[in-house]
Amino acid sequence: MGLPGNWGLLALAGALAYFVPNSMLIDIETPTMVALFGIAIVGEIVELIAGAAGAKQLGGSRRASALAVLGSVVGAIAGIFVGVPIPVVGSLIGALMFGGLGAFGGAVIGERWAGKEWDVSIRIGWGALWGKLLGTVLKTICGTAMLALILYAVWT
Repeated sequence: MGLPGNWGLLALAGALAYFVPNSMLIDIETPTMVALFGIAIVGEIVELIAGAAGAKQLGGSRRASALAVLGSVVGAIAGIFVGVPIPVVGSLIGALMFGGLGAFGGAVIGERWAGKEWDVSIRIGWGALWGKLLGTVLKTICGTAMLALILYAVWT
């Protein structure tokens, strides 16, 4: 949710396919565009549900999982605007950090709401945080696969 690079790659491939004249020997076919779209969707789904899966893995409730997803989305959006005072990449780092913290907070709130003790709630929150971070890594891997596919399509 916080790193829009996969959609930027898809837009770049679409622009190359549509706007570059055929005489320049850059030809991205429709099956490639469909594959890129599919990989982008998979990356988003994996990133979105990873925090919930991390919470669930450690025994979290459905409520904690749902609030981990909600918290990661709200946290990532807040992180884009709050950011980290590092030029160029500060908002991306902020989105990543706040998305993980939002998943943590959502899972903890969900477990406390369900009546669990603080230590159990925090353990489940850590699972949501690490799940969210793992989901972001997997989404980045999807982006790398998309870039490789675009480069292959352009150079063959």
